[in-house]
Amino acid sequence: MKEIYTEMTEALKQGESFAVATVVATKGSTPRKAGAKMLFFDSGRIVGTIGGGCGEAEIWQEAMAIIGGSNSKLVTVDLTEDVEGDDSICGGIMEILIESM
Repeated sequence: MKEIYTEMTEALKQGESFAVATVVATKGSTPRKAGAKMLFFDSGRIVGTIGGGCGEAEIWQEAMAIIGGSNSKLVTVDLTEDVEGDDSICGGIMEILIESM
């Protein structure tokens, strides 16, 4: 987690736009629990993880859409649904707050 805060501090010092995604709540089996963070930079660089896979890809899309603005968004990632015929590995639900910095 120290790496996340170090990267955030450096980006803020440099005036670099980024979004931070934070897992704020979970239900059932999820890859990460509340408090997990991930940074998304407009260059495409990422730091940290909120669990990988399709859920992380969904959050990446949402984060890229708000970087540089003054928006925040709460996104529900449902890991209980089959994705393109594949069984979900986790089976839980994650609430993730995405904030533009």
